[in-house]
Amino acid sequence: MWRALLQAQATLMRQLDTDLRESAGLRIADFDVLAQLAEAGGELRMTELAARTLLSRSGLTRRVARLVDEGLLRRGNASGDRRGVVVALTEAGVERLTETMPVHLRGVSRLFVERFDEDVVLEHHELHGVLNGTVSARAAANPTPRVLDRLDEIMRTLRSAKEPRLFQQVAGEYRRAINDQYAGPRLYAAIRASQNLIPRAFLLTHPGMGGELLPFYEDETAAIRRRDPAAARAACSGCAVLMAKVMVTELIRRGVFTPPEAPAVAF
Repeated sequence: MWRALLQAQATLMRQLDTDLRESAGLRIADFDVLAQLAEAGGELRMTELAARTLLSRSGLTRRVARLVDEGLLRRGNASGDRRGVVVALTEAGVERLTETMPVHLRGVSRLFVERFDEDVVLEHHELHGVLNGTVSARAAANPTPRVLDRLDEIMRTLRSAKEPRLFQQVAGEYRRAINDQYAGPRLYAAIRASQNLIPRAFLLTHPGMGGELLPFYEDETAAIRRRDPAAARAACSGCAVLMAKVMVTELIRRGVFTPPEAPAVAF
């Protein structure tokens, strides 16, 4: 199952890369760097950016250097840490991302979303929940003080995140805090592949998304703290089910899926 998921993700990414190169002159990996920075508020440390893009440090360094030469990024030292390097979007980088985002979303819709029906969307999110739940159960079986402290820190920010994009960004930090510690390379790759098949822009447009998802993060954190793997899995599955329902609702609203027919009223 994981191999099929990885193959599907690789095929999709190759076609999305072709679309971007032909329509906007941008590689998909470059687009991902720009998009990850935008989701993080405009800048990240190189180490954080490497983790988000799943690029090697050397590969990311070369890519960032080229994007800096093109004027899309700027590089500087992290405040309070001369050895740390921060990468930030320039105005030109924001404009380029804004120009290419519609091309990317049309490609995701054409190559992925429009080929699926409601059952497939629900099944894919179910798989995403199972993968995340596997890692979360490992965390609950052996929670370290460092991970618990990090999750508590993230949860404080998550509770106060009212803006959808900020909530999604912090939720990503929550998931990485667990995956970085407890997911092996193959499982991490499978999770990243399943994430790439979820058009996150659709989730951002759903009103009240953060408030609906927050209880699942609360439950997962509590389960990890009390060493309850089953409850941690359940929280991840519940979160994925909600995301699937939201995704279907948004796809119906956008006209991609046909709304269900109302039941006939008997007289």
